[in-house]
Amino acid sequence: MSLFEAQLTAPDVLNAFLRDEPYLFLGAAFITVAIVSIAFCILRRRFDALLTCLAIFAFLYGQRLWMQTNILRITLPNNEFFASLQAALNFLVPIPAFIFFSVAGFLGRHGKKIAIALTLLFAGLVLGVLAFGPQGWLYTINAYLVIIALLAVMFLSLLQTSLGRDSTAIRIGLGCFVAGGLYDNILENYRLPRIEPYGFAIFLASLGYVAARRALSRDQQLLEIQSELDLARRIQISILPTAFPNSPAFQVAARYVPMTSVAGDFYDFLVADERQAGLLIADVSGHGVPAALIASMVKMAATSQRDHAADPQKLLTEMNAALCGNTQSQFVTAAYVHLDAETSQLRYSAAGHPPMLLLRAGEVTEIFENGLILAILKDASFTNATHTLQPGDRLVLYTDGILEAKDAHGEFFGEEQLYSTLRDTSKLSPSDAADSILANVQRWAKIQDDDLTLLICDYQTAS
Repeated sequence: MSLFEAQLTAPDVLNAFLRDEPYLFLGAAFITVAIVSIAFCILRRRFDALLTCLAIFAFLYGQRLWMQTNILRITLPNNEFFASLQAALNFLVPIPAFIFFSVAGFLGRHGKKIAIALTLLFAGLVLGVLAFGPQGWLYTINAYLVIIALLAVMFLSLLQTSLGRDSTAIRIGLGCFVAGGLYDNILENYRLPRIEPYGFAIFLASLGYVAARRALSRDQQLLEIQSELDLARRIQISILPTAFPNSPAFQVAARYVPMTSVAGDFYDFLVADERQAGLLIADVSGHGVPAALIASMVKMAATSQRDHAADPQKLLTEMNAALCGNTQSQFVTAAYVHLDAETSQLRYSAAGHPPMLLLRAGEVTEIFENGLILAILKDASFTNATHTLQPGDRLVLYTDGILEAKDAHGEFFGEEQLYSTLRDTSKLSPSDAADSILANVQRWAKIQDDDLTLLICDYQTAS
């Protein structure tokens, strides 16, 4: 038994425990808050910077309280590793604190720069401990830094007018913590009872309130946004045509798979009767709500030009004139084909869109007749390509999301894959072929990063 162990008696341990009891309890409470905050983030399956910083701050502060207890001092006397670890932890605690202040908006518009500067300073103190051990001058620098930084935080927070309803709770908690921190750092050499942990408990309660309220508020906002997106999706789907009517000449299948709730892809049947079909497909640049709004404009522009449905170049010319200046710098690619069973002809024109594909007798042919993309130049002109239809022909219109689907190695699905799949599905109905093609694309690209739209039309007879 060592001399120290012989001198250490049960009353000594009991007295040390009684002196440490409040700090042991507070340390456990702070660590519990940290665990609950992280668990809340995990359960929400969403990273939250405020809660994460709060959790790290509370955890390190609780650990520091435990490390500074008399129990550890008397059980680990003159232990250099313990002394260095205690000092390093002491200097590490402010880092997540000031990051939290920055994220919460307490430090104003320059908060990020202030947080980075303070992080570097306190990290330097940690490195100093690792290099030189727990030197007194490091503690002195830390005390001055903490005092100046806390006063600055308090001053900057009083200037903030953007904290809203959180301001009262924040300033009360921050005031208690700053007062406790200043008291302990200024009078630390007088061995007075420490009050900073109690101030921190009040501050932590106010931070927890603010972080939890903001997290719940964001969740509520996200739910409202999701509800609005669901409504937008239903509205957008409602502007897409229903199934192509039964026709002895044409059998048409359409597939539309948006990347997000709403999309910039669009298709329409401008003519749909027993002897004629007019198939339009369009792709607005970008994704989400802005692209969906432009797609709605494309729908109106196309509908207003139904009188030109038998003349693709005229239709696209008038659509372009209607869209120019109204798409907020978004552009639109489009392709339109008019099929006539009376004359067994198709007329096709496009605006910067991938070529239409013709599958005939097992061979895939591109039908390419492209003009300038829509909504760029008001007087852009387009031309028609005219081809003879044969019974059994299959025509395919699609958006570039199909060609540009990427696998895990970044390789595109591409034209050859599409042509091969089209040939492989030639015996299937248009509906089954469309499903098969999209299934192949989705197997190729595990993550969908663009909208997918596909139209397949079979010309069945000229009679």
